[in-house]
Amino acid sequence: MSKNSEVLQKIKGGLIVSCQALQDEPLHSSFIMSKMAYAAMLGGACGIRANSVEDIRMIKHEVDLPIIGIYKNEYEGSDVFITPTEKEVDALMSCAPDIIAIDATDRPRPNNEKLDDFFLRVRHKYPDMLFMADCATLEDAIHAQEIGFDMVGTTLNGYTEKTKDSVIPNYNLMKEMVNTLKIPVIAEGGIWTPEQLKAVMDCGVFAAVIGTAITRPMNITRRFVSAISKK
Repeated sequence: MSKNSEVLQKIKGGLIVSCQALQDEPLHSSFIMSKMAYAAMLGGACGIRANSVEDIRMIKHEVDLPIIGIYKNEYEGSDVFITPTEKEVDALMSCAPDIIAIDATDRPRPNNEKLDDFFLRVRHKYPDMLFMADCATLEDAIHAQEIGFDMVGTTLNGYTEKTKDSVIPNYNLMKEMVNTLKIPVIAEGGIWTPEQLKAVMDCGVFAAVIGTAITRPMNITRRFVSAISKK
């Protein structure tokens, strides 16, 4: 069995935990994220999604699970920030995640580069890497499959201007992707409860990602506080 086949087999049917904290968040620390990942592994996670070379390297010291690597970076004139250019892909390759996720929406990219040109270049440069397309719509996912992505995620549904009114988790979108595509569909976005996770898996997705509901205590606390706040 090839390495990529082993990675896919390890995450199939399981829960991937996203361990991320940006610079303006209280838990921003590669050390803390590595311990988050370790706790997730002990809890039964089948994989980790992580942001930045530093975090991925630290996490690899703590866990032996497949890692979906991303590199968030903002560019003027573009809303695309999840592994937006070849520079971020090159940086991620230095820490060797098992999968690299890339924004595959139809939004304008940095330097007005087309997704097709950018992705075909990195696919040629790194032919053995598994690439995941972070999508917002079914159309995004279909296009990602056409240009050679290995898997797609519902990651950005509800977070783009075109999909801002979507209710997440978007079960209908997940079912549409599963029924339309030949490549694995990873459910991500808005999963807060075990019941929602079960419903997501019942849509036929390959695996699911949960981040905020597990690894962002500020947001979790805010959710509880809002339930008892005076109107």
